[in-house]
Amino acid sequence: MPAIPESTKHSLAQRLREHARARWPQLAAVDVRCRGRFAYVTGELADGERLPLMRYRYGGSAHRWGTAIYVAGSNSYEDQIWFSGSVEDAFDFVCDIHISPITPEP
Repeated sequence: MPAIPESTKHSLAQRLREHARARWPQLAAVDVRCRGRFAYVTGELADGERLPLMRYRYGGSAHRWGTAIYVAGSNSYEDQIWFSGSVEDAFDFVCDIHISPITPEP
């Protein structure tokens, strides 16, 4: 599989940052760094703590990605071959695991 094209790298990072601003106010920033066919996503909390969240594996198109969840106990990524959905859906799933969602007050 080829490396992620530059336009796709920028598009992915922009989509995730916009989505995080709208849905995950606990995150002060989202960093997406790419290496080969992988895109590693790290969230930054307001206090500066950085949390590895997930890794995307480029599937040859901006709409085809494999996902892997960061597992702190093993300091590695666990592939999620069963997951299907958008990159934003995968991001939400991982943030639900790694970051406490903010629940609206009644």
